[in-house]
Parts: sequence; C-alpha cells; structure tokens
Amino acid sequence: MATRTIFALAALLLAGVVMAQAYRWVDDDGVVHFSDRPPPESHPAETITLPEFEQPSRPQTTANLRNLGESDSEESEPEPEAPFAYQSLDVANPAAEETLWNIEGVLSVSLDLQPALQPGHQVRVHFDGEPRMVAGTSFQIDEVWRGVHNIQAEILDENGKMMIRSKTNRFYVQQNTVAF
Repeated sequence: MATRTIFALAALLLAGVVMAQAYRWVDDDGVVHFSDRPPPESHPAETITLPEFEQPSRPQTTANLRNLGESDSEESEPEPEAPFAYQSLDVANPAAEETLWNIEGVLSVSLDLQPALQPGHQVRVHFDGEPRMVAGTSFQIDEVWRGVHNIQAEILDENGKMMIRSKTNRFYVQQNTVAF
C-alpha cells in the first residue's frame, strides 16, 4: 500500500514536469498543431516552455467572495447567532386518549423533546389545569386516581419565558374492583 502511494506521488510530480513543455509544428497541409508529445520525426517541431502552474495561496470561500471589496485589515462583524429554539415537544406517555389500568395512583410521564432539554431550561406541566414544575422530561405524578385527566407540558427558558408548549393529552385511568 505504501509503495502505491509513493508511486502515485512520483507520477504526480513527474506529470508537472512533463506538462511544463509543449510542442508546436505545422503539418503538410499547413495546419498548426500543439501537443504535449513530440510530433512524428517527419515534422520538425518547436519546443515551447510553459510557465509553471501556481497553486492558489488559499481557497476562495464564500466569506472571501463576500468581502472582495474590503481590505484584510478590517475586522468583519460576526453574524448574530440565531436564538435557540426547540423543534417539537410532545407528551409521549400517557398517549392521547389512552386508558391506563391499575396504576395505583402513580402516573409515569415521559416527554419527547427535540432537541434535548438545554441547561438552565425548565419543564412545567399542567396536570388537570394545575401547573407544577418537574425535573427533566421523565417524571412521576402522585395521587392520580380513576377518571378523565389532561396533561400538557411546556419548556421555560432561564428567564421563565415559555419557549414551546405541547398539545394537551386527554387520558383515562381505570381501576379494577374486586367483588366480595
């Protein structure tokens, strides 16, 4: 593998040397030809030395193209960063219109938040209309008894401003009874 690499590099270097020369000759019909290979010996050729190809010092980027008229000594202002925004927030569990059986008063809740909860941001849940702060996107709510319930979640930034809110999920809790 290493020898292939060495041969490839050598071929590239030699190609640069070979490309530096060209030939010019006129054939029997008076047509002028240019080539990187010498012509047949029946046609005398003039050797032309081509200038070496120079690699650009740095690639042109969109920033370079945008600042073509500006001098390099001027500092360009950094573009303002777009404020962070969440793409989606859903109550994954309990699902909308789901019926939960025999949960013994403890409701396990999980939220689907994209992207993940950022440092300093908080989760507020409205359970049956009552707001409460919770830790993270997976938590439990105690004393959830049988009946119809609603849950909605929202994410608050460091200043307490709401960033995103989920749809309200209505769900049902059922409890089996034992007949004596």
